Amino acid sequence: MILLSQYYLDTLFSERLRRCYEIAPPRVAQYLEAEIEHVLARIKPSDVVLELGCGYGRVLGELPGKTRKVVGIDTSKASLDQAKKDLGNHSNLDLALMNAVNLGFTDGCFDVVICIQNGISAFKVNQEDLLIESRRVTRDGGMCLFSSYSDRFWDHRLEWFQLQALEGLIGEIDLEKTGNGRIVCKDGFHATTLHREDFSELVSRIDVTATIDEVDESSIFCEMRV
Repeated sequence: MILLSQYYLDTLFSERLRRCYEIAPPRVAQYLEAEIEHVLARIKPSDVVLELGCGYGRVLGELPGKTRKVVGIDTSKASLDQAKKDLGNHSNLDLALMNAVNLGFTDGCFDVVICIQNGISAFKVNQEDLLIESRRVTRDGGMCLFSSYSDRFWDHRLEWFQLQALEGLIGEIDLEKTGNGRIVCKDGFHATTLHREDFSELVSRIDVTATIDEVDESSIFCEMRV
C-alpha cells in the first residue's frame, strides 16, 4: 500500500492535482464550493488564517481578500511552487514547506486553522497529534476546522475518483477492495475517510470543545473551539 501523503509527493501534485479538480462532476464541484463557503462564513476580516495541506492553492486563493493574513503549508514543494506562481501577487499570503504535525510557528499565532477536503485522512499522520498541534498554534478563542466526506456522498466521490483513474491521474480502482469510505487503487493508492463517529471519538481524547456537522450532504465538519 502506498500512503496517500507520499502519493501527493510523487504522483499527484501541482498541475496533475489541479486536473483532478478540473474534471470534477457538477455534484462534486458543488461539494467543493460548499466546503469553501462553510469556511468563509467562519472567518473574519481581522483573522490570521493557516491552511494545512494547501496544495497548489485551490482553497488558499479564496482567502486573502477575506481576512488579514493567510499562511499555507504543504509537504510538496512542486505544489507550493505552483501556488506561488498562481497566487504570488497577494501581499498578505505566505507559503511554507512544512509538516502539519510539526509546525514551525509559535503558540497561539493563528485565529483560524483549516484542514478541509479530507486532509485529516490524506496526510497519513497521527490524527490526534494533528489536532493537538493545530490547537497549539491557535489563539484562545480561535478555531480549527477539519472536514472529511459524508457517507451520503459516497456514490459521487467514487464517480469522481473513477474519472481521475480514467485520466491516469491515479491508478485503476480496485472495486473489490473499495467501499465504506475507502478507495483502493491497483497501484497502491489508498484513500480513507473519517466518519462522524470517528471525529467524535478523536476529539474525546483531547481537552477541546467541538461541534460536528454535516454540510451540503457531502462533507462532515469538525469545528474545534480553542
